Amino acid sequence: MNIADIVISLNGRDVGKRFLVIEIEDNYSMLADGKCRRYEKPKRKKNKHIRFESKLTGQVAEKLIKGEKVTNNELRKTLAALMEGGL
Repeated sequence: MNIADIVISLNGRDVGKRFLVIEIEDNYSMLADGKCRRYEKPKRKKNKHIRFESKLTGQVAEKLIKGEKVTNNELRKTLAALMEGGL
């Protein structure tokens, strides 16, 4: 997994939900969706419990890669556009 990847949760209460990877720690990824899991308090999940879906491109991806703060609103809008097939 890499920063700014879009992933799907395979285990836990959030199974089937899409998240953005905002940080990487050894065998763990820090995930946020801007709604249930906010940028300020991301979900720490083992990499074996998530599945890569696609690589995010655009302004939000650039901010995440550079380590800049991303708003929860930006995360929600990005994931919503993905669900509608807009990305």
